[in-house]
Formats: sequence, C-alpha cells, structure tokens
Amino acid sequence: MAPTVAILCWCIAALLGTATLAVAANRSRAATPLIYGATLAVCVTAFLLALRYLLSEPVAAAVLTLPLGLPWIGAHLRLDALAAFFLIIVNLGSAMASIYGLGYGRHEKTPHRVLPFFPAFIAGMNLVVLADDAFTFLLSWEFMSITSWALVMAHHRDEGNRRAGYIYLVMASFGTLALLLAFGLLAGQSGNYEFSMIRTAHHTPLIVGLVLVLLLLGAGSKAGLVPLHVWLPLAHPAAPSHVSALMSGVMTKVAVYGFIRVVFDLLGEPMWWSSIVVLVLAGGTMVLGILSALFETDLKRLLAYSTIENIGIIFVSLGLALAFQADGMGWAAALALTAALFHALNHSIFKSLLFFGAGAVLTATGERDLDKLGGLIHRMPVTSFAFLVGCVAISALPPLNGFASEWLIFQAILQSPVVPQWGLKIMLPAVGGLLAFSAALVAACFVRAFGTAFLGRPRTPAAERAREVDRYSLAAMLGLVALCVLTGILPGLVIDGVSPVTQALLGARMPAQTGIPWFSIVPIAQGRSSYNGLLVLLFIASSASLAAFVIHRLASRAVRRGLPWGCGLPGLTSAMQYTPGSFAQPLRRVFGTVTFRARERVEMPRPGDMRPARLTVEMRDLIWDGLYAPIVAIIGFAADHLNRLQFLTIRRYLSLVFLSLVTLLLVLTLWS
Repeated sequence: MAPTVAILCWCIAALLGTATLAVAANRSRAATPLIYGATLAVCVTAFLLALRYLLSEPVAAAVLTLPLGLPWIGAHLRLDALAAFFLIIVNLGSAMASIYGLGYGRHEKTPHRVLPFFPAFIAGMNLVVLADDAFTFLLSWEFMSITSWALVMAHHRDEGNRRAGYIYLVMASFGTLALLLAFGLLAGQSGNYEFSMIRTAHHTPLIVGLVLVLLLLGAGSKAGLVPLHVWLPLAHPAAPSHVSALMSGVMTKVAVYGFIRVVFDLLGEPMWWSSIVVLVLAGGTMVLGILSALFETDLKRLLAYSTIENIGIIFVSLGLALAFQADGMGWAAALALTAALFHALNHSIFKSLLFFGAGAVLTATGERDLDKLGGLIHRMPVTSFAFLVGCVAISALPPLNGFASEWLIFQAILQSPVVPQWGLKIMLPAVGGLLAFSAALVAACFVRAFGTAFLGRPRTPAAERAREVDRYSLAAMLGLVALCVLTGILPGLVIDGVSPVTQALLGARMPAQTGIPWFSIVPIAQGRSSYNGLLVLLFIASSASLAAFVIHRLASRAVRRGLPWGCGLPGLTSAMQYTPGSFAQPLRRVFGTVTFRARERVEMPRPGDMRPARLTVEMRDLIWDGLYAPIVAIIGFAADHLNRLQFLTIRRYLSLVFLSLVTLLLVLTLWS
C-alpha cells in the first residue's frame, strides 16, 4: 500500500500546484472553472484511493518518509484505517464544495481572494491527516489554519469579517500552542517526535492528564468545544458559502481526527476519569450550541451554532468510548467509537448541504436574515427540497442518516449500568438526557429555520424576486441529498466500513452488519436492539401513499369556496405570519433568561399616539463577558503600560538591561 501514500502525496502536490496556478491566472475569466475543476479531479482521486484502502481492511499501515521537515527525522506520512476514513470525509466534502464552487464562484465579487487559498486549504487538511510526526502535524495544522483564515478574510472590507478573522487567528494560534505543548509532553526528554516512538513510550498519569487537557484546548478550540467556540459563529458565516461548508463540515472533523489520533492511538490506555472531563464539556457544548442556534436570525450563523451542537454529540460518543475502553469493555467502546465516526461522516454531509442551501438563498436574494426571507419554496423549489432534506437529517428523524448515528449513540449510552464506577453510572444517563433534550431543540430550531425562510409569504421584495440558482449548485446539493438518504437507509455498509478503524484502535469491532437480512443493523444482539432504515422508508412511503389515495378516492369532488377568516382585515400580508423571533419567544423566555440573560423591553404608546409599538430583545454572551472580555481588558492594560518602554532614554535602557541580567543571575544561583 506504500504506492497509495505516494499517490496521495502527489494529490497534495497537485492541490498546491493548483493554488499556484490560481495566483498566475489572477483575474482571468477561465480561472474559476479551471481551479474548481482541477480541485474536483484531485479530490475525487484522493477520495477513491482512501475508500479503496479502507474497504480492503488493511492489516499494516502504509508509511512514507520525505527528506523534509526536521533534519534529523524528516517528514513522516502514514496511511492507516483511521487516516483513510478521515481522508474520505475531507475529500468527499471538498469534491462537493468544488462542484458547488463551479456555479457559486461566478457570483464571487473577488475571486482572486478565494481561488488561490481554496485548494491550498484542502491540501492542508489532507496533510494533517497523513502526518506521522509532531512537526509535520503541527506545520500542516498551522498551514490549514492560515489558509482558512485567508478565506475568512476574502471579504475583508466588511468590518464584521475583519473582527471574525482577527478572533479566529488568535484562537487558532492559541490552539496550536496547546498542541505544541501536548506533543512536547508526549515526546518527553528523549525528544522523539515521531508518532511511532510516542506510541511505544510509557506515560505517567500526570502526563496523560496534562496531555488530555492540552488536547481539549488545542483540538477542541478548532472543533468548537464550549467555551473555546467563540470564533466559530463569527468566522464560518464570514467566509464564502462553499468555504463555510468546508470549515463547518470538514475542518471541524480534522480537529476530531487530531483528538482521536492522540487519545486513542498515541496516549495509551485511558483513565476512566478522563471520560468524565470529555463528557462534561461535550454535554455543555451540545446544549449551549443548539440554544444559540435557536435564537439566531442569521441563517449562516444559525448553521454555525448548530455545528457546535453536533461537535458536542461527537465528543459525547468519544467520551463514552473512553469510559468503556478504560473498563475493558471493548465491544461497547467499539459501538461508541463507531457511532462517533458515523456521526462525523453524517455531519459533514448534511451540514455541507445546509450551507450550500444557505449560499443558494444568499445568491438568489442577497439576504441571509430570516426576517427578510419567506415564500422561497415557490421560487426555489429544488433548493427548498434539498434544504428540507438537510433539516430532516440534522434533526435526527428517520429514515435519514442523522437518525442512524444518533440512534447508535443512544444504544451506547444504554450500556451505562454495566460500568463499575458510580460517577459514570450517574454521568452517562445525565448525558443521555442532555442528548435527548438537544435533539428536541434541534427539531424546533430547523422547523423555525425552514418555515420562516421557505414557507409563508415573502417578507421583502428581494425574497419575492428570488429565482433558482445554477445547475452546478443544484447538482452539489442533490448529490448530498442522495448521500443523506443512502447512508440513512443502508447504515450497515458504513458501520462495516468503519470496523477496521475500531479494530486498529480498540482491538474490537461491532458485529458484521452486511449479512443481516433486509439491511437491518444490530449493534449488540438481535434480542436487544435493531433498526432498519429501509423498512422505515418503505413504511413512510406506503402509509403516505395510502393516505393520499384514500383522501382522493373517498373525498367529495365538489368544489367548495369560502373566504378565510382574516381577523376583520380584508387581506393577509406577510406581517401576519410567524417571525423567527415570535417562533423562538416561548423557548427564549424559558431558557434564554438563564443562559443568555435575555431581557424583553416593550414600548407601548399611549392611546391616541400614532407611534408604533416596539419589542426589543437583549441577549448577552455570558462566556464572552465572563472569560474573554476580562482577558482582552488585561492584555489591553498591559499593552498600554508596556508601550512606555519604547520611549525610554539610553540611560534607562541600559539600566533595564543591567537589572534584567542581575535578576537572571540571581535566579540561576538560587536554582542551582
């Protein structure tokens, strides 16, 4: 399989070459189809290579060493089952974004700011997954961060985008620093940064705990774990829509890959208490992410907050896998890890679909504010259908793929009575309750998003003038619709495809699913639980068809006309329908007062006063106010005072240097 790694390296080189070609093409008309077409070809090649490798169920990993990187170790690349699975996610999402970009890119006002960095960003993500030493991993990670930052700043004239890019750059640098410290602890005094050497090293419980914390800070900040999520709802909407799909659907999975690679592969046997740390963070991430999405009116920011919630779901399953692995329950750990990987794949599919739909709405209307949309189902029927499928999938409703993976996570949670620790016996059902609670809120959130954007009447002339988008954008969305359906009704194929990953990391795997009749999946035993997406689809289709048949056959054919009751008004207008704010008001009053300090202020004019009544809602980000705002204030205070150092005289500079030398000598004397 070594030639496979070499071909993947050539694919990465081709992506970097495409980025260079984009710089040379600059503002040429042919640049957009040329760059996105070349990127599509390379991503499809890499996707097929990774899929072929994973389905062959490799026993040994394929490795390759390049004469780059640190002089004494070079650049090590490795393709194993885990890397192959995430290469599938990266290149599948990138290929779909490239197809979408063929049409969406024609509307881009500054394509020269997007085209060079788009293939480079994809190359960086591929290189992170293939890296097999700490230096190559961190270099690729930083390259991925910088190229994605450049894409966020593509529309840099918008002040909000500049702020989003600045916060993203700061958080990315913080995450890289945390990962650097984590790999330094893993390398130890020997300084061996090769992953093969780190795997064989013995780590004390203190080192394991410190690495876990640093990894949650580093990979968790890139993934969007609370409270490190503040950059994500700012940066993802600021980028072009197909880049937003890549960042939200794919880049966050590269962060999940980094966590899995270190915790389940390099760190050794986990401690049971480490799962509690992960579960607590994941549970808070789920609930806060979906509550933030529920109260958001910007369509792309809503989808970004929803990504935070789904990252929480993935980390819940990873925390379960850690707990079961620590207790020697290989079969349960394999179930939880399979569910996490399955949901990572599913999220990359339906979140890319939803961002593509949001991009189509933005292209057709120039708006992404839900208060300025409405009635788009009549003007953009294909986009409306695709977005509806994405909403159903992300709401975890059968028979689509979101339900299959979340059902597996619930099956893993139901194993909580088997664990011996009382802390986990209490924690796991609580996390299961939070997962069920967040699932209900997700359904409400996307009923609100689809209903206010696509149903009802247009609220603005821009929504009334909307037309369907180009065929490339529609093709990308319909392709993802097909994947949502296929992975939902045939989940056993995905589960068996993931089995080599769990076998390599945990030494266990779920039972083979492809041999079970009618494409059912049985995670543990036939008598305990099973699910069949195909039968559910057939039941839904047959019952809906039967109901339609009965209604049309038995109902009266007479035409009856009547005026609708309009509350005494002669005609209905768009102002008489639900708005995003009114839909979310009951939940905001219940949960928003605690989590966001939501306050409503009503200005009601006195009788006879012709001024309109006003309802103002104020919400605060408590994490930003309580954690990041004080840090910003301290840094600003220190910078203002340290700024005086550049105005000292020569005598004071020499005195400062002298005092610094004396202080260092005293420290060395006391240390020795």
